[in-house]
Amino acid sequence: MSHILFEKECQAIFFNNNKKAIQRMLDYDYVCQRKTPSVSAIIHPTATNSFQKFFFGKTEVIIPIYTTLQDAIKHHESSRILINFASFRSAYSTTKEALLSNHFSTISITAEGIPERYTRELNLIAKKRNITLIGPATVGAITPGHFKVGNIGGSLESIINSKLNLQGAAGLVTKSGGLFNELANMIANNSSGIAEGVAIGGDRFPGSSFISHVERMEKNPQIKYIVLLGEVGGTDEYQLIDAYKAKRITKPIIAWCIGTITQYVSSDIQFGHAGANASNESETADSKNQAMREAGFRVPASFNQLPEMIKAVHTRLVAEGEIKPIDPSTDINVPTDYNTAKKQGDIRKETNFICTISDDRGDEAVYAGFPISAVATPETGFSIADVITLLWFKKRYPKWASNFIETIIKTVADHGPAVSGAMNARVTARAGKDLLSCLASGLLTIGPRFGGAIDEAAKQFKAGYADQLSPSEFIENAKRNKQLISGIGHRIKSVRKPDLRVKSLKEYAKKSFPSTDLLNYALEVEKITSAKKETLILNVDGCIGVLMVDLWMGMGYESEQIDDFISSGTLNAFFALGRSIGFIGHILDEKRLNMPMYRHQFDDILYSVEKAQ
Repeated sequence: MSHILFEKECQAIFFNNNKKAIQRMLDYDYVCQRKTPSVSAIIHPTATNSFQKFFFGKTEVIIPIYTTLQDAIKHHESSRILINFASFRSAYSTTKEALLSNHFSTISITAEGIPERYTRELNLIAKKRNITLIGPATVGAITPGHFKVGNIGGSLESIINSKLNLQGAAGLVTKSGGLFNELANMIANNSSGIAEGVAIGGDRFPGSSFISHVERMEKNPQIKYIVLLGEVGGTDEYQLIDAYKAKRITKPIIAWCIGTITQYVSSDIQFGHAGANASNESETADSKNQAMREAGFRVPASFNQLPEMIKAVHTRLVAEGEIKPIDPSTDINVPTDYNTAKKQGDIRKETNFICTISDDRGDEAVYAGFPISAVATPETGFSIADVITLLWFKKRYPKWASNFIETIIKTVADHGPAVSGAMNARVTARAGKDLLSCLASGLLTIGPRFGGAIDEAAKQFKAGYADQLSPSEFIENAKRNKQLISGIGHRIKSVRKPDLRVKSLKEYAKKSFPSTDLLNYALEVEKITSAKKETLILNVDGCIGVLMVDLWMGMGYESEQIDDFISSGTLNAFFALGRSIGFIGHILDEKRLNMPMYRHQFDDILYSVEKAQ
């Protein structure tokens, strides 16, 4: 075991992607002016990504993620520290694998609750291979200015307040992780701080002991005195006493064992740590405190006197020239990350998006103010058309209007397999593509010549009606501008063979709408166009377009609002939404039939390719 636990630029491999702990380590690195992040790699057996981004001061760095220990070792041979944040269920197996790899010099185990039989086995392997094992059940260890394990020291603010970013003169060894932070702060308030600290963990069989760390600190010239915090239970402190008496340890030791309250209790008490239980008188806190005091350790009368004793020892060593003053000029502030600053209310950020239709920030997402549970089930009385109007128009439409929208969706849902969109979807399905690819193939055919003329039809007829053009003037105006009249004309339907879909839509509107002024106008135009050619009738696109304008006018929308609806593609959206139902039906039909790849017949293609000269 080296007398220095962590060198300045040492690096660790981190098991389990604990982002907060890793980020705290990198923030500490930046404060300590390290050149490289202290975490070189992450092991995460179930990871789907190959790296994770972290802040390193003001910039971001990428730390690679591996799914196996061997891969991490292979690519990061110089990283000799393993920080094991695995759960207690897998900490044993991962630590054993790391010990047997003969790669690591130091391993820290955070997990509590590892079976004691497994812990003893890990300790034996570590001892045979001369590996420093810290834990289980530890917050880790720290060499100020060099390296820290995980969350030891707490927040960055606490670390700076406790001078854990600067090399002090004390060596600190505790069992408790929580009290480690308390002692580090106590030492900082009464001296120059610590040069190294270890929380060995509170389990009954820790991987390393008080004696192993204190003997190492004895050899570390940066450490001038040692602060030890033991507890009731165990005999580790007696090993220190023997070493002190044998002069193997000569540096001043300030020590205290917590748990002195046990003298006032008639029966055994199990404190928080698994090892905090005295099986005989010698293991009580009072007995150990007295034994250490008699051996020459500086042991206060109570915990509250520790600060005074630390200050006295430090002051004496400064006077003797053993401890030099610390230059605090190395203090560096880490920029506050965005999420923390926002939570604290220290910054404001301009948003990039605005959403006015739904909100998913609370316990339940809402549609235009209505919780999903208030609209989703049949007993709420909300139809699918109501959900559409909430999300598309931010209000619930009256029943006559929502019924018409639902009628549109059902009317345009399908028109057989021969239309271009359905054919595209079927051909794509027969090519073995997934459902979404097939659906996209069908949807991409929607346009001015197939289902996508609703917006343009509404726009043209609304403009003609608003400009008070007579039906004949409307037609002449389109001809003069060399513009087709959208919504007029059908490939197979005619005056003598009308489109029954259009007939149903007109009948519903005449019966339910407050007025159908634009429909009436379009029908007058139809009389003129169909007289020229019987297929130039008001088609389903045109009928839906003019009736939706009548619907909006009947609901009291301003003309400009209706224009906004049309220009944003709202009407074509009704066709795309409804026809998606049919496209999916055709796709599923092809999947069920399991037809082979489609290839078009030669006799249906006119080949007109000139021969090469």
